[in-house]
This record gives sequence, structure tokens and C-alpha cells, in this order.
Amino acid sequence: MTGRIEARLTELGYTLPQLVPPVAAYVPAVLDGDRVWVSGQLPMVDGALPLTGRVGSSGGDGLISPAEANGLARICALNALAAVRSVIGDLDRIRRIVKVVGFVASEPAFTGQPLVINGASEFFGEVFGPAGQHARSAVGVSALPLGAPVEVEMIIAINP
Repeated sequence: MTGRIEARLTELGYTLPQLVPPVAAYVPAVLDGDRVWVSGQLPMVDGALPLTGRVGSSGGDGLISPAEANGLARICALNALAAVRSVIGDLDRIRRIVKVVGFVASEPAFTGQPLVINGASEFFGEVFGPAGQHARSAVGVSALPLGAPVEVEMIIAINP
């Protein structure tokens, strides 16, 4: 039986993917009491990154545009929910998205990291309503694992 959150994802046109396997020595998510700590999730689709490289102000010159990166942040958020499901079973147990941290592989002059990570934040708002509102950091970095343009990690509160 599909729960309320998975039904909401379907209504919004999303399919919860399979858990993305770790690319190094860590686990995708850890349950600790009433909190789930989700490791950084890359925008993997069917085991591959749809785009690699750094984000720039307008794209072009081999750079990924902020709009494309915003969409990739949504994919990261969806993969984060798959990681959460792997440790709690039912996404309906999520009480609140507490914190989101987003990393954007950025060309040196790019300062639009918050707009990129809005992709994840807006996704959580669409899926969870007020419970999707969260504290957040959006950080520019020179590179991310596997050449990913975006990575998202989060902390969520769950019901027993």
C-alpha cells in the first residue's frame, strides 16, 4: 500500500527511486532516535549523473546553468527521500524537514548557490507543505564527487 507521501510524490509527477548506493565508505542515512541524518546525495538517475561540471551564471562555455542545477537539486532531494525510506520504511513517519545543506560546484564568480538549492527546498515544500520548511545552508565549492554539479544532505525529524 502506498502511503500519503509517496502518493503526493506521484501526484507531483515524481517516482521515488531505488536507493543510490554509496560511492565511498559511508551509509546513505543513519537513524538516531527521532532524527534521520542523510548523507550527501548526488543527482543520480538510473545509476549515472545526467550532467557533470560546474555551475556558472548563465551556463555556456561548458558550464551548467543555474536553472539546470536547480533541477538537479530536486533530483538530489528525491534521492535523499529514498535514503530516508531505507532506514524508516514509511515516509509518512516524517514529521519535519529540519535542515538542508546544499553544495554547488561553482565557477569562481558564481554567487547564485541559494537559487540552485531552492530546487531542493521548493521540492520539500511541495511534498510536505509547512513540514517541508527548514533551516538551510547553500555553499559554493570548487568540485564535488564524481564531477557532480550539486549535492544535498539533510536532517529530518520522524514520528515513532
